[in-house]
Amino acid sequence: MKRNIIISILSILSAISCNSMLELNPHSAVSPGSVDTKDIEALRSGMYCNVQERPGTESYIMFDLFGGELTTKQSTNSLDLINSLSSGNNALMEDAWQGYYKALMQVNNVFSIAQELPEGNEKNVVLGECHYFRAYIHMCLVTRYGDVPLMRFNTDEKVSRTPAAEVWQFIIEELDMAINLLGTPVSQNYLSSDAAKALKARVALYTGNKAEAARLAESLIADARYGLDSYDKIFRGGHNNEVIFAFSCLTIESSIAISTLFYSYNHPNSGSYVYAPAKEVMNMYADEDNRKEISITTMDNLNFINKYPSGQKGTDPVVISRLGEMYLISAEAQGLANGLPRLNELRAFRGLPAVYPATEAEFIDAILQERRLELLCEGHRWYDLVRLGKAVETLGILEYQTLMPIPEAERKVNGNLTQNPGY
Repeated sequence: MKRNIIISILSILSAISCNSMLELNPHSAVSPGSVDTKDIEALRSGMYCNVQERPGTESYIMFDLFGGELTTKQSTNSLDLINSLSSGNNALMEDAWQGYYKALMQVNNVFSIAQELPEGNEKNVVLGECHYFRAYIHMCLVTRYGDVPLMRFNTDEKVSRTPAAEVWQFIIEELDMAINLLGTPVSQNYLSSDAAKALKARVALYTGNKAEAARLAESLIADARYGLDSYDKIFRGGHNNEVIFAFSCLTIESSIAISTLFYSYNHPNSGSYVYAPAKEVMNMYADEDNRKEISITTMDNLNFINKYPSGQKGTDPVVISRLGEMYLISAEAQGLANGLPRLNELRAFRGLPAVYPATEAEFIDAILQERRLELLCEGHRWYDLVRLGKAVETLGILEYQTLMPIPEAERKVNGNLTQNPGY
């Protein structure tokens, strides 16, 4: 299935325009009754494309931008970048907000259509994918903004923000549905029950359900289909045993060009060099760490993030869930007494010696550092610091910056959207 090929039915589904993504037209020009099994593959293709593309390239590294891992080429101070992003008038903030809700509108359209499909495995797969994407998009939103409009279905009403606790509960319910409806993996680039379990493990950790987080993570670690693998395989598009789910960027027309943000025009990979790794990032990898060469590099006295090497082609896979994260989820969730072996097992595989923190606080610091090394520019750092209460001290930000600003353009269109305090 080629996700860059969208037939007419998907063009109709995607072409609904509106001034605000929270003032949505609930009607599609395609009625559920006019869709049959021959359209399912195209519906799925369009949904994957929308979720992958709509939020924009920077959405995948937003937690690294806010998390102090990156600077601009004009400034070596990562706090300058954080402060410039911390504005309701910032274009990246507006693009991401609108992109997530545009993608959610498409998922909800497919969800509505899929309800009327004939009973069977195909219907279950489409519904399972919808449940996963509804959970994934809402997770991306609630971790950024706290209270956000929960969109169970598309509406043309001016909606208000839903309490974050209710959004998290919806996410958990959607992932439970996805786990039950989706089958075994057929490809790392298509959703499976395992992908839903991996995302739920993350959500369980985020929401404090450590027993569930450890259970789910351990179930995937124990699965013979997966195993820790070398970094070059994971991020160079080769066959690997570690990735549980990744968006596939197959062509320039259907791509997430993260790579072009990280390389200069004179680098062999060629890019616009919008962001450089912060100085601390360049110094945090030990020489024996086998992640170092794939994570960062230097050429002509310029420092680069090296995980996404396709340059302007933008055809690198964008990993959403992989086994390395499951090791870290399990370790953190189990705590020092039971989780340390998992942490040191991952470190050993990456070429590093064991660590022996003496207290739970030291253990959390070791987990945070390992997550930083393992998951650089995969969209984790800022929320890791926020959820563990370390963002203000570590980043030098103000307390209000532990939430991102609601875009002012959205608030002008929808007066029911309140702004986060401090903005």
